[in-house]
Amino acid sequence: MVYSTFKNREHAGKELGKRLAEKYRNKDVIVLAIPRGGVPVGVYVALELNSELDMIITRKIQIPWNPEAGFGAVTVDGTIVLNEPLVAQLGLRREEIKELAERVIDEMKRRTREFRGDTPPPRIRDRTVIVVDDGLASGYTMVAAVKSIRKEKPERIVVAVPVSPRRSLKIVEKFADELVCLVVSDAYMFAVADYYENWYDLTDDDVKIYMAKYREAKGG
Repeated sequence: MVYSTFKNREHAGKELGKRLAEKYRNKDVIVLAIPRGGVPVGVYVALELNSELDMIITRKIQIPWNPEAGFGAVTVDGTIVLNEPLVAQLGLRREEIKELAERVIDEMKRRTREFRGDTPPPRIRDRTVIVVDDGLASGYTMVAAVKSIRKEKPERIVVAVPVSPRRSLKIVEKFADELVCLVVSDAYMFAVADYYENWYDLTDDDVKIYMAKYREAKGG
């Protein structure tokens, strides 16, 4: 069953930005979007808040025989979060996990160079950081992002997403200082895509186009 709520990621970002605006507009806030799907959402959140925008690159660690599914997530700085019950169920050894994680990190380093070039990372310390994605699935990718950001000693970390299953919010809320979600789902079979009328997988080029659109809108 399809539960379409948002026309597309841009619409979701505008609605999420409106929810956050009263508290965070024109404050010392930085929005960190998770590529790829979180970037269009992040662009419109940042424009609504009149805030800085950057990216936090994190990816799921794929199950070797089922690449569509993951058993955890890792960030480019090596922060790893595992779904321990699933790891036990899959019978994965720690050596296997380390090897699979290192492959993902290598890909993220390539993607970081692709997106950032020589641009230095943003200032995080003592700021409010709003971490944005187009939705939560298991929640582990977001947890990895939050734990990585926490190392930079921000004042506050806000996780903001258009949609999530309730069970994933319960996982993420233990790590964030604040959680904002427009649509909370109790559906047993959950897919982020079900809540968007127009959904497609973004490319790296799409990410660059959206970031350029943000810079243009900000006059730079």
